[in-house]
Amino acid sequence: MTENKNRATAAAILPLVGGAGNITSIAHCMTRLRLGLRDRTLVQDEKLAALPAVMGVVEDASTYQIVLGPGTVARVTPEFETLVEAARTASSTPTPTPTPAAPTPLTADELAAQGAALKARQKTRNATPVKLFLRKIANIFVPLIPALIGCGIIAGFNGLMVNLGWLPAVTPALAAIATGFMALIAVFVGLNTSKEFGGTPILGGAVAAIIVFPGVAKIDAFGQPLSPGQGGVLGALGAAVLAVYVEKWCRRWIPQSLDVLVTPTLTVLISGLVTVFGLMFVAGEISTAIGDFADWLLSTGGAAAGFVLGGLFLPLVMLGLHQALIPIHTTLIEQQGFTVLLPILAMAGAGQVGAAAAVYLRLPRNTSVRRTIKSALPAGFLGVGEPLIYGVSLPLGRPFITACVGGAFGGGLVGLFNQLGGSVGSTAIGPSGWALFPLLSGNETMTVMIAVYAAGLITGYVAGFLVTYFFGFSKQLLADFNVDTADPAPPQPVTGTPAEEPVSARV
Repeated sequence: MTENKNRATAAAILPLVGGAGNITSIAHCMTRLRLGLRDRTLVQDEKLAALPAVMGVVEDASTYQIVLGPGTVARVTPEFETLVEAARTASSTPTPTPTPAAPTPLTADELAAQGAALKARQKTRNATPVKLFLRKIANIFVPLIPALIGCGIIAGFNGLMVNLGWLPAVTPALAAIATGFMALIAVFVGLNTSKEFGGTPILGGAVAAIIVFPGVAKIDAFGQPLSPGQGGVLGALGAAVLAVYVEKWCRRWIPQSLDVLVTPTLTVLISGLVTVFGLMFVAGEISTAIGDFADWLLSTGGAAAGFVLGGLFLPLVMLGLHQALIPIHTTLIEQQGFTVLLPILAMAGAGQVGAAAAVYLRLPRNTSVRRTIKSALPAGFLGVGEPLIYGVSLPLGRPFITACVGGAFGGGLVGLFNQLGGSVGSTAIGPSGWALFPLLSGNETMTVMIAVYAAGLITGYVAGFLVTYFFGFSKQLLADFNVDTADPAPPQPVTGTPAEEPVSARV
């Protein structure tokens, strides 16, 4: 039954994105089906966003992203791939010219102008060097999130069992399962980094593996012995990038007859030596500084820092700058076992939920917006924020700002707890909202941490609701939107910098 439902969702999406001939690539992340398109103008945004299974649509300079939600996207994507492959196989033309299900009555010139304008706008907004670099960084770490989540939940469950004295013969096995991935995370970072920067993945992994090899303890660098794991994910990232450049240099200058022997040898040797006698020490100092700064920031100015971080996270998501936080989260988890920043940033989603509830009450006649809110709120409570951001608050404008204010108050409360000497962190990046409860960790009992995080969420909900209800609408905005809507379709999807869940728009 579920399989038929997923196939039906895939079948409904395919014609609305221009058919199989309009698809150049198919992939998915935690919540989104990511499509490469030949002709963006063939996509029927309104009909696509109105599908029951679709929570929203987002696009960047290279992909069109359909938000289906966690779990669902992993099941729909294979069905979609099967339909696309079947359509291509059945077609007599290798590259068929796709036709939209309901052609837009535009002339050829108008269609070309519309496509050119869209392409120019997206290129200007999203293809900046900084954003492209941050997107590469995100592409390195995002594939690791499922393992971080799974191992993080097992670690939390194991800690609970140890504290309660349950099954002492089993808890060591659970500890090994939970920590094995983190012990070798540098290798996976090296593999993904090399792949993302155009090198041979296994060479990047081989160089990064040096960082976690126990034998480095016998090596002195800068007058002191190295420690296995020193430099962590930052060192692995730097080592793998260096390996890519060494490999590319070798490919240019090594004769083809010797390439298979000389190139990998020089790549590993040169990159490995630089890693051992330079990168591990430097990256270790940077990693330590990141941890020390996070601790200092929250211990001395936790309330103010939490207020700022919780309030600015949604704008960072819209600008694509949130991706710079992913290595910081991972470094903190590697060092301390949890990241104290994620519970604070998750408050942005609470403000978003509260703001959406206020919009629902303030626009009693707008059935379109209210329908979108009712369908998107459950996902919002679980930390999937794209439907509310792109379908409600951002199109309305001012409610997006008041949602940020709600997140600021929630973040301030969680930050205050850190300032008072406690700490509430997450053992993994990815989930937020209610879904973050199983991943909570810190220096307090689980009961205290749950209470603090829940209090932050409630504060975000209430603040986001009150500020939006009383200050989220001007008279003109109410006059424009509090009207009867004959068309029940949700608001126009908003394009912009996509958030790479879940430390992005999944808040």
